[in-house]
Amino acid sequence: MAENIPLQVAVGVVKNPTGQILISLRDKSLHQGGLWEFPGGKIEPGETAQAALVRELREELAIIVDSATPLISVRHDYPDLAVQLKVFLVDAFSGVAKGCEGQLFKWVEPAELVQLAFPQANQPIIKAARLPSCYAILDDSDAARLLVNLQNILDKGVKLIQARLKRLAPEAIGRFIEQAYPLCKQQGALLLMNSAVSKANRWNVDGLHLTSRDLLALEQRPEAVSWLGASCHNLQELLHAQAIGVDFAVLAPVLPTQTHPEANTLGWKQFTEWVSEVNLPVYALGGMTVASLPIAQIAGAQGIASIRAFLD
Repeated sequence: MAENIPLQVAVGVVKNPTGQILISLRDKSLHQGGLWEFPGGKIEPGETAQAALVRELREELAIIVDSATPLISVRHDYPDLAVQLKVFLVDAFSGVAKGCEGQLFKWVEPAELVQLAFPQANQPIIKAARLPSCYAILDDSDAARLLVNLQNILDKGVKLIQARLKRLAPEAIGRFIEQAYPLCKQQGALLLMNSAVSKANRWNVDGLHLTSRDLLALEQRPEAVSWLGASCHNLQELLHAQAIGVDFAVLAPVLPTQTHPEANTLGWKQFTEWVSEVNLPVYALGGMTVASLPIAQIAGAQGIASIRAFLD
């Protein structure tokens, strides 16, 4: 039997200046009716996804899109319908939102999204909507500069940070976390611990980042982990990360790096192909600079991950 051709849908994660996200309630007569959703609609023949989004938000909510950045693409098969959701982050718009079709809508904080009932296809969008575009990896190659580097990262406005502290003794890690975690909380940033750290889940942080080895050793998501990331280097690892329910992945190396300039790299074409196979926010790692961010987003990435880009 031929594979179902998915319905092509443009979706917007619309954020206001305070960071709240606009959601609307689906009419009970519609497919997946009675659930909350991110606004958007069907892409018409010959129409680009972004053009469809602009049209739908104007028709449904009376807002004019000033800026739309690719966020994530989601393929989901319901028993009665297959959909391909092409999702954009809309963080600049004109006009005041109103329910032009009589639909109920509201602005919510990103953290509230997980408490509301959405269609199953929207679950990856919720994760992407709550994650920032930059992921800093705090390496302990120069332990004396850990706090200085952390402060530099926070000063750049980065809201997601991984502590990759593979060389530090447990006592030194404890002292660092006691100072680092309050700093991150003050700036509204999430701090994750790399799983290669001894007893990584014992530390008072926001979550865990799995090495590819630790990822493949798991058959299900660890319990009591608020945020879970994973390092991946191929499609098999990405699919396994999705299967156990990680919140996001990092795919590397995309481009040559200073430390491993001769290593085999994926390139943007391979990156895009593999990311399109999973319904998962994926950061691009390897040779990234701040200038790489728009390129990565066009390639299907949530954003960029880097050790050095946020220190320069």
